[in-house]
Amino acid sequence: MAAPMLSKLQVVCNQFLRLSLASSVKPVQCRCLHTQRSALLFRATAPLGAEPMKKKRRLDPTLALHREQKKRKRIEKQIKRLEKQGRQLKPVMEIEGDPRLRAETQLRKRETSALLFEEGEARIALHKSWCNYKLKQHIHELTIIKLATEDQQRALTELRNESEDLYQQAIQMDEGLIPVVLHGPVHTPPIGDYEPPDGDYINTTKTFK
Repeated sequence: MAAPMLSKLQVVCNQFLRLSLASSVKPVQCRCLHTQRSALLFRATAPLGAEPMKKKRRLDPTLALHREQKKRKRIEKQIKRLEKQGRQLKPVMEIEGDPRLRAETQLRKRETSALLFEEGEARIALHKSWCNYKLKQHIHELTIIKLATEDQQRALTELRNESEDLYQQAIQMDEGLIPVVLHGPVHTPPIGDYEPPDGDYINTTKTFK
C-alpha cells in the first residue's frame, strides 16, 4: 500500500511542478494557481545587513541618583532666582539713567546742613511777603480788565444808539490788528536734501541659495 501511495504522491507533485512552470511562463492562463517554482513552497528572504546590538552599559544606581539630585537642585535654584527677581520690565535709558552715575551716588551726595532759627524765620517771612505782593498784583490786573471791559461795553451801547451799521462794523474781528510773524533762531543751520534715518536696525533674515 505504501508503494502505490508514494507513486501517486510523486505523480501529483510532478503535475503541480509542471503547472507551476507553465504558469511562470504564461501567467495569464493559470491566474488562480500559485506561481512559486518549488512544489513545497519554500521561500528564501533577501539577506539583511544588520550590525549586532550594542551592549547597554550598566549605570551605577548611586551615580544615577546623584545626577538626578544635582539636576533637581539646579532647577530649584533657577526657580528661586526667577521668583526673587519678579517681573522685569524692559530697561529704558531715559528712566534708568547712566549706570556710572548711579554707582557714584554716594560720592555725589551732599549733606544738608540744618538752618538756624533766625534764618528759617526770615525765609518764611520772605515767602509770605512774596505771596502778598503777587496777590495784590493779580487783584489790580483783574480790576483794570474789569474797568476796561465796562468802558468798552458802554461805548458800544452808545454807538449802537447812534448807528446800527457803525455798531456792526465795530464788533467785527480785525485780523490785521495783531499781526504774528515768528522768526525763531535755530541751533544749527538746516542741511539741504537731508533725509532723516528711519531707525537703525540689523537685518537678520536668513537667505538660502
